[in-house]
Amino acid sequence: MGLFKKFRDAWFAPMSFDSLDDDFYDRLEESLILADVGMDVALDATEKLRRRAYDDRLLTADQVKGALREILAEKLEVGDSRLDLSTQPSVILVIGVNGVGKTTSIGKLAYQLKKQGKKVLLCAGDTFRAAAADQLEIWAGRAGVDIVRQNEGADPGAVLFDALAAAKARRSDVVLVDTAGRLHNKANLMKELAKLRKIIDRELPGAAKETLLVLDATTGQNGLIQARQFKETAGLTGIVLTKLDGTAKGGIVIAIAQELQVPVKYVGLGEGIKDLAPFDAKEFVGDLF
Repeated sequence: MGLFKKFRDAWFAPMSFDSLDDDFYDRLEESLILADVGMDVALDATEKLRRRAYDDRLLTADQVKGALREILAEKLEVGDSRLDLSTQPSVILVIGVNGVGKTTSIGKLAYQLKKQGKKVLLCAGDTFRAAAADQLEIWAGRAGVDIVRQNEGADPGAVLFDALAAAKARRSDVVLVDTAGRLHNKANLMKELAKLRKIIDRELPGAAKETLLVLDATTGQNGLIQARQFKETAGLTGIVLTKLDGTAKGGIVIAIAQELQVPVKYVGLGEGIKDLAPFDAKEFVGDLF
């Protein structure tokens, strides 16, 4: 059973591939839209499948499914889905709106990197939310990694500066930076993200840097709006899609990949420390139906 059986059941279980008529393509298009892939992606994928079915004389259900998998996988395969951890230290800035699971995702990723033999340092850059640093410290303990934190209300830039200095002194391999949740349409908070990026560039000019946007899979098309704004401000290198265990949607990843050319790097599939999986486009699409 694939990781995305829920998607497959919800999207394509009702679909019949027996008759490739206009009704079939209309229903396919509707299924894709309901899965939050967006109107443009749904129309394009359906039209490409229609042409491929005609040009390649696809007749069987397996042939049609295979063609659709290829079309959707191609839309997801943008950029490099692997993390760039080529320097010591490398820095991963984790951003997103409130409530999407940033701190949890950092804890899970720290656990995975530690398992891979990396020396990981967490930076408690969310100094606004009550007990945010405490929550991150709990995850640091679970993952068995170090953490740099200050008191609630401290300047996030100062915390980041201390964390980067500690990483250099301790010869850490990876610094994972937590940030306060912020609305993508609040200019002052978005400017703070740009400030954090500048600190990283100044203190570690040659370091490999990732900026991961954490998105809640259940937010649908609003996720694309968030991604547009965060990319403009912080220069996204990847997406972490959370809460896939609680939705039959998640197609927003295709829309984001297509429009912004930003790859999905991880997917969250539960609350456990091991419930974070590297994103695999072919596996994702192959498990849809």
